[in-house]
Amino acid sequence: MVEEVQKHSVHTLVFRSLKRTHDMFVADNAKPIPLDDESHKVKMAVKLRTEYGSVLHMPTLKENMREKGGPATGDPYGHKQYSGNQGQELEYMITGTHPYPSGPGVALTADTKIQRMPSESAAQSLAVALPASQNRLDANRTAAGVGEIYRHAGISERSQPPGMSVAMMEAGGNKNSALVAKKAPTMPKPQWHPPWKLYRVISGHLGWVRCIAVEPGNQWFVTGSADRTIKIWDLASGKLKLSLTGHISTVRGVIVSARSPYLFSCGEDKQVKCWDLEYNKVIRHYHGHLSAVYGLDLHPTIDVLVTCSRDSTARIWDVRTKASVHTLSGHTNAVATVKCQAAEPQIITGSHDTTIRLWDLVAGKTRVTLTNHKKSVRAVILHPRHYTFASGSPDNIKQWKFPDGNFIQNLSGHNAIINTLAVNSDGVLVSGADNGTMHLWDWRTGYNFQRVHAAVQPGSLDSESGIFACVFDQSESRLLTAEADKTIKVYKEDDTATEETHPVSWKPEIIKRKRF
Repeated sequence: MVEEVQKHSVHTLVFRSLKRTHDMFVADNAKPIPLDDESHKVKMAVKLRTEYGSVLHMPTLKENMREKGGPATGDPYGHKQYSGNQGQELEYMITGTHPYPSGPGVALTADTKIQRMPSESAAQSLAVALPASQNRLDANRTAAGVGEIYRHAGISERSQPPGMSVAMMEAGGNKNSALVAKKAPTMPKPQWHPPWKLYRVISGHLGWVRCIAVEPGNQWFVTGSADRTIKIWDLASGKLKLSLTGHISTVRGVIVSARSPYLFSCGEDKQVKCWDLEYNKVIRHYHGHLSAVYGLDLHPTIDVLVTCSRDSTARIWDVRTKASVHTLSGHTNAVATVKCQAAEPQIITGSHDTTIRLWDLVAGKTRVTLTNHKKSVRAVILHPRHYTFASGSPDNIKQWKFPDGNFIQNLSGHNAIINTLAVNSDGVLVSGADNGTMHLWDWRTGYNFQRVHAAVQPGSLDSESGIFACVFDQSESRLLTAEADKTIKVYKEDDTATEETHPVSWKPEIIKRKRF
């Protein structure tokens, strides 16, 4: 016969469980483990050696025998200690001839004296925080800061290794002062650039100005527009020199050859044209794209033209024979921008499928596909000196390193559809957006040092303030923008600006221009 199980209330069961647990652990609850002196000495010796091994050559403290306080004492671990008396004059000496700091030709001798500690109060407060058992284990021993030693040795602080700071670390119930590396600053100080100001507005087109290019001799520049014309302007005066007609739809790309007197253009009429500037007429057509051609670029060292199109391809053309050398397939949406360079990879494309592709020119195949962007990539620009490039998208401007497309950094803050990028040798990166805003960045640090929103022309809608293209002239002293209010705007650096009058501030300067 099965015995009936006695039923208890939940309260009784919980109480019994608690009592059983209490009885089990009450004997040694919160009881500290007895300390073994020998193992504690070994542990402390190892900790001291590992924590201070890299700074054993730093200055040590030597007390003047004239002062009060008596001779130094020892601690149970065999390390010299000195009595920490406040208000005493202390003298720092270098022990040995270890070359500290490690600079070229710098060797400090035992006769070299180091300046006094930079902050007595800080050193004293650190000494007070140390456990009494260590008898102020010479917090002052490292009180002469690294910067102080560098200054005394005649070396600028910029050239010193990452700074070290004295930190209090909890370890085994005892506090030890440990030298730990400071966190690197989140953003290094950017190079100072003078602000750019608008000084000329050029009118003449009857439609959106979609593309712009400066000729290698820096005498004139060329623009393409939605009015289906290509116009050539004098760079110095801004006067119209010539208009070329031939496209039957919006002209989306223009470029002037540095190797021959040719101008190349492409447009939404699927056409790619080569203009002979000695006769001002079209001498070649490049047939093959199945949809609007959005951009083009010339290879700097060989007679090769590269175009990109809404048909999701980029094409490589032999300039002289008009032959299509390669069709670069792989993108799944319109290819918005293409750039060439002499080094590998020689072709870079950005697409509305959010990817950037680096291409092998010889094989006509993709080397690397970069998928970091979340939205369409409409602009790519190569740095003229560094082996790097930048890409612009509504989510971010990103910087990359050649040849494998390693990511460098994000330039965040231009929250708009970025149509165009330009960069000069001084490290000024310009991004122009669909809403008419233009941001200027320091290339190295990604610091946004100026924002410009030029007013649209009288008679234009405020919505017609988009920037479709921007380019520096060959001297890099002028910046030209092609805009949706049918004008070309020319900017130049403010010659009167200095670092004192326009210091680097961490809030970018926003400049709104008056109507013209």
